[in-house]
Amino acid sequence: MMTNAKPIILAIDDEPDNLLTLGFALDDEFTLQIANSGKMGLTLASQSPPSLILLDVMMPEMDGYETFIRLRAQPTLKDVPIIFVTAMYDLESEIAGLELGASDYITKPVNLAIARHRIRNLLDREQLRQQVEAKRLQLEKEVTRRQKSEDILRKLSVAVEQSPASVVITDLNACIEYVNPQFTEVTGYSSADVLEQNPRLWQSKQMSKATYSSMWQQLTCGQVWRGELINRRKNGEIYWEDTHIAPIKSALGVVTHYVAVKIETTKRKQLEDQVWHLAYYDPLTKLANRRLLDDRLSQTIAASKRSASYYAVIVLDLDNFKYLNDKQGHLVGDLLLVEVANRLTACVRQIDTVARFGGDEFVVVLGELDVDTTVSTSQAMVVAEKLKATLSEPYQLQVTQSDHRTIEYHCTASIGVVIFSGNEASQTDILKWADSAMYQAKDAGRNSIRFWERS
Repeated sequence: MMTNAKPIILAIDDEPDNLLTLGFALDDEFTLQIANSGKMGLTLASQSPPSLILLDVMMPEMDGYETFIRLRAQPTLKDVPIIFVTAMYDLESEIAGLELGASDYITKPVNLAIARHRIRNLLDREQLRQQVEAKRLQLEKEVTRRQKSEDILRKLSVAVEQSPASVVITDLNACIEYVNPQFTEVTGYSSADVLEQNPRLWQSKQMSKATYSSMWQQLTCGQVWRGELINRRKNGEIYWEDTHIAPIKSALGVVTHYVAVKIETTKRKQLEDQVWHLAYYDPLTKLANRRLLDDRLSQTIAASKRSASYYAVIVLDLDNFKYLNDKQGHLVGDLLLVEVANRLTACVRQIDTVARFGGDEFVVVLGELDVDTTVSTSQAMVVAEKLKATLSEPYQLQVTQSDHRTIEYHCTASIGVVIFSGNEASQTDILKWADSAMYQAKDAGRNSIRFWERS
């Protein structure tokens, strides 16, 4: 079992009788170290700093004052209490010792009872001083730590305030507590508009409920949610943003808030849409191009394999289009192609596909017809006749680029149709058959319809 060590007292005196007297008197309460010269006292104190030093003033070679100065010069001894012990009764000597920094002054012959009390008092004071100093150092470290924390918080605050990303902080009930300036820049909502409000305020209603359900399920489990959201600005405009929402946890690991960091991606989405549109749509007529037609036809063939229904592909080629181009120029020819595209689109269902195959040739893919071949053929004929009649109506082509004039033009189309189902043929074969039927219509005098028939 550990016991509290007795305080160490170093007595420096050149008279052995004095040292022995002190040793017997203090031995029961203190551990006494004895030095009979200032030099020896300096050595002992340096090797093992004592709790208190009793220092005789009048000593040969090095008196008490010189010894005191040298003791205080050592960093490990600068705070050790020192009591001067002397036979000198004059007030000036006592003042001189106290002015050097002595803790107390005892005259000889030493009254042991008084000496014991003074030593105890000084040791208690020193212990209290050490406790106060330890507390001061602790407080100093805490102040430094808090200053560093405040400095970090200040930097983080500036970073959030100046961030190019929108930042939103809510409580656990999704009540908004903070938004940064970029949020206002993106949404048009000021801080006053949204504080204590719910983020539903700027929802566009274009996201599925499943998206929000999944988001909240992850957040309430303490997980981070990442995804793309479509929201609405204060002025009603729709915008896209990549969103990163994370729980904020206390020191105990309890979720207390949520923080959302959001980057607007509207321009990127618009650019992606433009690139996708250029890749899959004809820039002049806005109809599906060959690439998208191939994809749609592939899907149609796959669907035909799963169902008993028939499907149809119609190929149309404008009659005498080259004449219009040569006589009126490509600008007028383009106007005709745009109008033809509009008429074709108006004649079919939303599930059907209209594509520009190239030049003045168009393709229509008719989705799910009847399960009976004869009925399906009749359905395809009705659509083909409608297309033929619609395209035969006069065109009023408004030329506005160089001179404002209207050109009336009559145009017909040769139409080839193929009916298919299941695993009858490949995509290439179906287009080839429909194209062959279209050329049969041209050979038959144009402005007519022909169905491809198996030989």
